[in-house]
Amino acid sequence: MTLSRDTAEAQTGMKGITFRAWRGKHYVTLAELLVRLGSFGLHLNWHVAFDEIVDPRCVEMEKRSADGGMDTLTLLSLTTPFLQLIDAEARGSAEGGVRVVLTEVDSSLWDVRAADERVLTELRHHFPDATDL
Repeated sequence: MTLSRDTAEAQTGMKGITFRAWRGKHYVTLAELLVRLGSFGLHLNWHVAFDEIVDPRCVEMEKRSADGGMDTLTLLSLTTPFLQLIDAEARGSAEGGVRVVLTEVDSSLWDVRAADERVLTELRHHFPDATDL
């Protein structure tokens, strides 16, 4: 993976949660998480990297990441319809720093780190099984 999974940990003030990616037969997609970010995520610039390319859209996301990143709506358009990831990391940046990191672990867990506790609170509301990292 081009991006370091330790990226978020190096950022001061970031806290994190982890939760299951599968809800029965429903897989929580990156697109669903982007939507759950709400207005917080709208103005972020995204860089995405993958350990395993599972879909041609992954290649396009990595290309755009190498070209300076992409806005949230572009990333959202590349992740819908349904796209299940395996070992991927999406970093959302603004104001010169990483603001949120969404890490998909082995197609079974999501780790989310954010500089704004409200993001984690919102995700805890939607995913009550979330635990702190």
